[in-house]
Amino acid sequence: MKTIFLVAGARPNFMKIAPIVRALRAHGGLAFQIIHTGQHYDRDMNEVFFEELGIPAPDVFMAAGGGSHAQQTAKIMVAFEELCQAQRPDAVLVVGDVNSTLACSIVAKKLHIPVAHVEAGLRSGDRSMPEEINRLVTDSISDWFFVTEPSGVEHLKREGHPESSIHYVGHVMVDNVLYQAEKLAAAQGAGTAPVTATGKPAVPVPDGEAQAFDVSAWKAAHTAAGARYGVVTLHRPSNVDDPALMARIGGALAEIAAELPLIFPVHPRTRANLAAFGVDLGPGVTLVPPQPYMAFLELWKDAAMVLTDSGGLQEETTALGVPCITIRENTERPITVEEGTNVLAGTDPAVIVAEARKVLRGEAKLGRRPALWDGLAAQRIVAVLAAEL
Repeated sequence: MKTIFLVAGARPNFMKIAPIVRALRAHGGLAFQIIHTGQHYDRDMNEVFFEELGIPAPDVFMAAGGGSHAQQTAKIMVAFEELCQAQRPDAVLVVGDVNSTLACSIVAKKLHIPVAHVEAGLRSGDRSMPEEINRLVTDSISDWFFVTEPSGVEHLKREGHPESSIHYVGHVMVDNVLYQAEKLAAAQGAGTAPVTATGKPAVPVPDGEAQAFDVSAWKAAHTAAGARYGVVTLHRPSNVDDPALMARIGGALAEIAAELPLIFPVHPRTRANLAAFGVDLGPGVTLVPPQPYMAFLELWKDAAMVLTDSGGLQEETTALGVPCITIRENTERPITVEEGTNVLAGTDPAVIVAEARKVLRGEAKLGRRPALWDGLAAQRIVAVLAAEL
């Protein structure tokens, strides 16, 4: 039986791998191993995390760790080359645009192992973003391109890739959020609360435990008598590493929070910079630790709006019909703006606040779920791989 290595480097990658694992299991004609490069450590990646996703813990944990982009990429390449030489998979599947995506695709290609790229063809046009470089290089050497939206198809064709290798399949991130939302609804119907604390680690962890925060209690307290709330996430270096820009965005959030309570699961880098830059978001913004997937989904799926610079949340909010205000000057996911619930506000505080007030006035952009964002993308991917292999 042919074997595929499924590569993931950080928690969001596993959200994209999970539907493919479930589809491979259902298909039964291909073997697979889940390879965690260890690019990012996440305390919430425990046994419960993988149980929620409906997948086993990784078969291999490479513990690459941090460092500069060059250091991290090099460590992943060395470890992955040793693994591929020892086990020689028939294909390597990478997802998204992290350093692990780039590193493992290069290693596989030089070992003459075919590469499949899931979420291929996305382009922001901003080459100052490390993710954009990773996308461009990975796509330049991949054999099969699994595309989430029409813009990806056009980019790949313009870059000279044969149409026979480009497969518009929909989005595994949407597969996952629909799967998880259904599980969450079933759990709530049975009176089971989402997990808010870590369990036994499935990968090696440093000392200390992740903090738990009862988002259910916060949500209940802030939705009493029909009240509303918003959710914030910010982690892009271009936003959170610039003191002046962080202060302007923080001012916009504080102004919005005077009219709508906001809850902000804070990325460690962002939390450190808020303190270092002396940015005060005011009493209307509740800062909490990063949340387990199901607890976070429970929080944002019923929010009046999500304010974010995350690529994945732009898509997930469109999938579930939640208004999204993206605090970036560009997006590699234009279909969320063209057809979905996403508004690209940029980083001008006046525009961010104005877009938020539109939502509060009941003027939220009406969007729809794009074609093929139907929860079946992973099955389409597995069907192509089975035919090709």
